[in-house]
Amino acid sequence: MNIIASVASQGGYTIALVGILVVFGALVLLYMLFAQLPKIINMNIRSKLRREGKYECAEEDDFSLSGDVSAAIATALNLYYSDVHDEESNIITIKNMSKKYSPWSSKIYGVQNQPFQR
Repeated sequence: MNIIASVASQGGYTIALVGILVVFGALVLLYMLFAQLPKIINMNIRSKLRREGKYECAEEDDFSLSGDVSAAIATALNLYYSDVHDEESNIITIKNMSKKYSPWSSKIYGVQNQPFQR
C-alpha cells in the first residue's frame, strides 16, 4: 500500500515539474522570437529596397524610429482621430409610448399555458 501512495505523490510532483518546464520553455522561446523580430523586419525592408533599386538606402544599419518620433506620431494620430467625432449633448430623453399593450410581453401566450393531452 505504501508503494502506491508514494507513486501517486511522485506523480503530482512530476506533473508540476513538467508543467513548470513547459511554461518557462515557452517564455524563453517567446523572448527569443521577440528579440529577433526587429532584425527580421529590417531584413524584409532591405530586400524591398533592393528590389526597388535603392541600394544606398538598403545599406543603412537601422530602420527603427526613436522613442521621441514614435511618441510624436502617436500623439498626432490620437489628436487627429479624436477630432473626427461630433460632440454629443449627453442628454437622454425618454418618451412615453401612447400604446402600452404589446403582444410580445403578453402573459396569455406563455409556454406554461399549453393544453393538457389526456
